[in-house]
Amino acid sequence: MNVYHDRHGKQRIYYREPGKPQQALPGPLFSEEFWTAYHKAKAAEPVSAGKPPAAGSMGAAIQGYYKSAEFAQLADSSKQVYRRILDAFAKVHGHAPIAGIQTKHINGLIDQKADTPAAANILRKRLSSVFEYAKSVGTIQVNPAKEAKRIKTKSKGYRSWTEADINAYRTKWKEGTPERIAMEVLLHTGLRRSDAVRLGWNHIVDDAFVISTRKSQEIVELHIPLHIDLAFIFDLPQGRETFISTIYGRARSEKSFTNWIRDAAKEAGLPSNSSPHGLRKAACRRLAESGCTALEIMSITGHRDIKEIERYTKAANLKLLSRTAMAKSEHSFHTKLPNPNDGLVESMS
Repeated sequence: MNVYHDRHGKQRIYYREPGKPQQALPGPLFSEEFWTAYHKAKAAEPVSAGKPPAAGSMGAAIQGYYKSAEFAQLADSSKQVYRRILDAFAKVHGHAPIAGIQTKHINGLIDQKADTPAAANILRKRLSSVFEYAKSVGTIQVNPAKEAKRIKTKSKGYRSWTEADINAYRTKWKEGTPERIAMEVLLHTGLRRSDAVRLGWNHIVDDAFVISTRKSQEIVELHIPLHIDLAFIFDLPQGRETFISTIYGRARSEKSFTNWIRDAAKEAGLPSNSSPHGLRKAACRRLAESGCTALEIMSITGHRDIKEIERYTKAANLKLLSRTAMAKSEHSFHTKLPNPNDGLVESMS
């Protein structure tokens, strides 16, 4: 390997192998980007590409995890995300003996991602899944990621659409347009993107949508009564496979759906982070503000963690309580203006 600084002071790194042209590697030296390029230069392949990793290595554990029952139960969209994260990790660390990985090593990886705390926490979760699999097959005795540090994040996740957002979107996209249909379906079913794009006539049973979804590694069948504002779907062409479709009647792919909604929202003057998941959160908020309990909301949305839904009901209850409290205060301490007729009545008596 050849490392030097050029006349501008920039570090230059080249991988050199006898009989082959040298290849430039990104810096800084020994960074994650450097190691990724270094292993690629040595013709290393990603774990999922099919090259058998060494027995007992982190790469072998990741390959085994991909074939496990736990991984098989994940939704296809989740599998893609998990693979992307773990394959990137395996390119750099797949050769490492899994038995030698300790909590301090995981903490070091998390520290390297301190600028992106959400990504650091996600990496810890994904690695923890692999280590749990390795424990189940007897490769290791302890999950080193279980006690690894967790970085606190201030993010509240996806931004929930407000009523002003919904009204602005409706003003821009008139009834019958694909953009309007998609928004109304999301808002009045509370479905996730992956379920909303496949919702169609075959899911209507009597007066409800009946659709199976995968949540927390289990199949859940949802029964969602048709909201009165979705009555328009009965006027849609029944030849279409799904309600959310292109102008040509074709079903929309899950991958492109988010960007399509974001673009439609942007044209309506909404913030750039207006996503389909934000409409799911708005559906939860509306149900909570309508007085629904956490369990009632979960029966619609399919959430399995009641704590997530309790945040919506708590916010709705605080809003109601604040109005009740202020009404009580006004009743007890409202300053009454003097009645000009009071003195007149006294003088005449």
